[in-house]
Amino acid sequence: MAEAGTLHDAFIDELRDTYDAEKQLTKALPKLAKAAADPRLRQAFETHLEETRGQIERLEQVFASLEEKARGKHCDGIAGIIEEGASMMEEDFDDTTMDACLIAAGQRAEHYEMAAYGTLVAWAEAMGHTEAAELLQQTLDEEKAADKKLSSLAEGGINQSAADAAHSDEDDDEGDEEEEDEAPKASAQSRRSSAATTAARRR
Repeated sequence: MAEAGTLHDAFIDELRDTYDAEKQLTKALPKLAKAAADPRLRQAFETHLEETRGQIERLEQVFASLEEKARGKHCDGIAGIIEEGASMMEEDFDDTTMDACLIAAGQRAEHYEMAAYGTLVAWAEAMGHTEAAELLQQTLDEEKAADKKLSSLAEGGINQSAADAAHSDEDDDEGDEEEEDEAPKASAQSRRSSAATTAARRR
């Protein structure tokens, strides 16, 4: 009978999953940056791309501190988040709406990573892997800062601009509906006027 796995085994497995997630993100972040209309948002994605490359190197240091080979295990979770983001970018949205959606996609990835790194830090500390815990905490702090940056951009005008554009479209639609409503009324009034004229002539 095979020996049951330990927390150390789960820890290494999670490290490999996260290592792959970061590598997937180095391919996804340039696409998010390219799709962004707001230069501040584009810069945020480009900055985090550089951070992500550093996080990969940091994970390699963690593997080395544990005398483990740095290799990834396909991360289905981040793959799904990236796929959702790619699908969203194919939508025909106006610029500010697309930026709001890009922020949402970026934050989904950040929150996934924050959960992963939070777990890794806790497990490393519990098992006494001090060096690994410190390295992983540095990355967790970066992920939190990146998430906060995206929130500040969303709250600093992007979401409101997208909302204002949406309300403007709704007002235009309501105006069109009112014009359509007025047309039957005008037609009915014209018919009544014509009927009245005909009746007067007969008298």
